[in-house]
Amino acid sequence: MKTMSKAIQALIDRYELLPHPEGGFYRETYRSPMSLSNAERSLMTTIYFLLTSEHVSRFHRIKSDELWFFHSGNTLCVHTLDNSGHHKHFVGLEEGTSPQLLVPANTVFGSTVESENGYALVSCVVAPGFDFADFELFGKEQLYKMFPEQAEIIERLG
Repeated sequence: MKTMSKAIQALIDRYELLPHPEGGFYRETYRSPMSLSNAERSLMTTIYFLLTSEHVSRFHRIKSDELWFFHSGNTLCVHTLDNSGHHKHFVGLEEGTSPQLLVPANTVFGSTVESENGYALVSCVVAPGFDFADFELFGKEQLYKMFPEQAEIIERLG
């Protein structure tokens, strides 16, 4: 595996990012002090998320909506799987992309940076707020059973 560029390492250091279990690097930057009625769940949380072309964000799902906002780097491809197949959503500033993307609650998704030696720095806002108890990381065998037609992307992000 190649060593990360100095620019990518500088972003990791500057924003004090840590390795994320799904892949990439993150740091929570905000957790709302308000919570849902009769629940111990914050209304909203926010993280920085950095993904490099050397890493992938493995397929996972959470029980909340997640809104992505592009900050810098290369276009990020968010891959979603559902009963109608594999879908690619491009988050960035180039033509054919959008600087934000909503991943609805309970969607199976992962992400990649397709540019060689690239990175994408985004923020993710989760509402209701993120909790690792709601985080489900999938293995390849689980994904093959759920989406048997999607072997190619499962091999890559599973």
